[in-house]
Amino acid sequence: MGEQGLDEAVQWLREADGLIIAAGAGMGVDSGLPDFRGREGFWRAYPALAAAGLAFEEIADPSNFDADPTLAWGFYGHRLVLYRATRPHAGFAILQDFATRMAHGAAVYTSNVDGQFQRAGFDATRVYEIHGSIHHLQCHRGCGQPIWPADDFLPEIDTAHCRLLSPLPRCPGCGGLARPNILMFSDWSWQSARSDQQAEWLAAWLQRLQRP
Repeated sequence: MGEQGLDEAVQWLREADGLIIAAGAGMGVDSGLPDFRGREGFWRAYPALAAAGLAFEEIADPSNFDADPTLAWGFYGHRLVLYRATRPHAGFAILQDFATRMAHGAAVYTSNVDGQFQRAGFDATRVYEIHGSIHHLQCHRGCGQPIWPADDFLPEIDTAHCRLLSPLPRCPGCGGLARPNILMFSDWSWQSARSDQQAEWLAAWLQRLQRP
């Protein structure tokens, strides 16, 4: 971007009445989070899955919670622990600073499931997580239990083998296996109610803007 483009961007920010933040996996890289780009990058993060020849698309499939739940939760449990421990980078604060100068603040549209925007201090009601959140769980059986926070689940992981060592999380409704409330590959049982509510809020917020 040349100097003229930068000047134009500055002017847009000065005149805007609301900031729309669209973010993908790259947003977490400066915080030290893996982005799982390509098999080699994914396998560097999970050598046990590399040894088994499992690609991201294969492990991020709900069928693994039936076939091998301790492996499935070894992967997702490790990510949950990692995301809980990661401190968001300074870019989040810069975006918040921009938004505080605008009449309607900011809203976030993200494919990330890591909860880093909320951890950085963004209002959780203003974050639309289109693929769900690893910080929430759902019943794997689909018994009708509403989505619930994963706060009480404290996974212990054998990182060398990508295995969950602690007890598997259970649905408070039926006692069956719980899974992350994340839209996975070949996933026909994802419960979207939480994300649907976020989408409704974002649509209403966008209607109020004059100069996004």
